Amino acid sequence: MEYVQVNSIDDPMFARLHKTMQDVFPPEEVLEYELWAEPLKDPTIRVFLAVQGDEVAGITEYRYNKELNVAMTDFTIIVKEGLGVGPFLAKKRYEDLMRLAEENDLDLMGMFAEIYDPYRMKNHSFAGIKVMDPFVRREVLSHLGYMRLDFPYVHPAWTNEGEAVSHLDLCFQPFKENIQSLKASLIRDFITSYYSVLSNKPQEWHDMVANLEKEDEILLKPL
Repeated sequence: MEYVQVNSIDDPMFARLHKTMQDVFPPEEVLEYELWAEPLKDPTIRVFLAVQGDEVAGITEYRYNKELNVAMTDFTIIVKEGLGVGPFLAKKRYEDLMRLAEENDLDLMGMFAEIYDPYRMKNHSFAGIKVMDPFVRREVLSHLGYMRLDFPYVHPAWTNEGEAVSHLDLCFQPFKENIQSLKASLIRDFITSYYSVLSNKPQEWHDMVANLEKEDEILLKPL
């Protein structure tokens, strides 16, 4: 299996990638096709495919923030089951981040991820791909070391229509030992930067950011 980077919407692989995202994720989780052009040029945003022969077996997008020394898993899609795609992507993602950390003088403390809460979701189908079921994904990500940040989380819909999406938890995978909480200011600064591309954010999101400004530490809890 090959780990193949996509860094342009003109790459023929990107059309397949975006269509797969639309097939798998709810509409509010998918950025419009043309709006990917600039992010894909950003060297801190990494989009890779797991390619088996001529077939796309999996997709992952992640990024790092040099100023805050953290990374973020944007999404992972398992397209082909029974090939070990999940472990392959997790291993390659970590290796790539460690290489980038060395090249860019980073000391990454860990990686954020938004993780679906299946008890708050209305649609669990995810294109009928069983390993994408949110119950399964949550358990797998827990085994990888992700923990839930203990505060009410909402995010702006990627459709940029101002909708608040509240069926996910913001989670964190520590890369260092003995991290049991994060500074609320770190979380605030990261999500503010992360969603800066969206101009139309819901009031619920602004309220959440304001509440983080009143807190000191946010505990990490088991998923």
